[in-house]
Amino acid sequence: MTDISEAFVTALHLLVSFDPNLIEIVGLSLRVSLSAVALAVLIGLPVGAALALFKFPGKNAIVVFVNALMGLPPVVVGLVVYLMLSRAGPLGVFGLLFTPGAMIAAQAILVTPIVAALTRQVVADLWVEYSEQMRSMGAGPVSAIPALLYDARFTLVTAILAGFGRASAEVGAVMIVGGNIDHVTRVMTTAIALEVSKGDLALALGLGIVLITISLGINAATYTVKQRAEAVWT
Repeated sequence: MTDISEAFVTALHLLVSFDPNLIEIVGLSLRVSLSAVALAVLIGLPVGAALALFKFPGKNAIVVFVNALMGLPPVVVGLVVYLMLSRAGPLGVFGLLFTPGAMIAAQAILVTPIVAALTRQVVADLWVEYSEQMRSMGAGPVSAIPALLYDARFTLVTAILAGFGRASAEVGAVMIVGGNIDHVTRVMTTAIALEVSKGDLALALGLGIVLITISLGINAATYTVKQRAEAVWT
């Protein structure tokens, strides 16, 4: 019990003193996760909106597939990205394996289906409500996409925050493609796993406190956005 208390005190000291190693790990974690979410938004929003508004053969199968991808096992994603980026893989020539870029790619693959699936549902519901009105003004599905995305902005922000929550808490995929290399690809989740295995509870606890704080912040932001959306609609 004494060891845990001492580790907790040391963890708090690392936080208040802005320990350079801890700050470096947190900074890389945020950079990787935010970049992955930004990439997922650029892909997921238009894909989700297109699935909601356009009719084409095989659409239902694609919708089911995208929804299924929301539950992708992270270690499987990590394995696939590893095979793609390894020297023998089709993208090995770019030398991205064991770099932050590989970690961003793995997290983006995990987050994109979440953004796309939730966007599709939200835009589809709005199109049912406003389609006749928008068609009467000469707006078809293509021209309606920006208006519907803007109208659903609060709900979509909630979906994006959910995606960031998954990205920031991910361990398996980033461990495989990043290698958990010190000062290169070590992020909060992989560092916590490593430090616990080494018995260095102080750094693990410090990073855990930061990760929990980020998680609470995401939930608070999600709740605030939801309340704002309800206030706008009422």
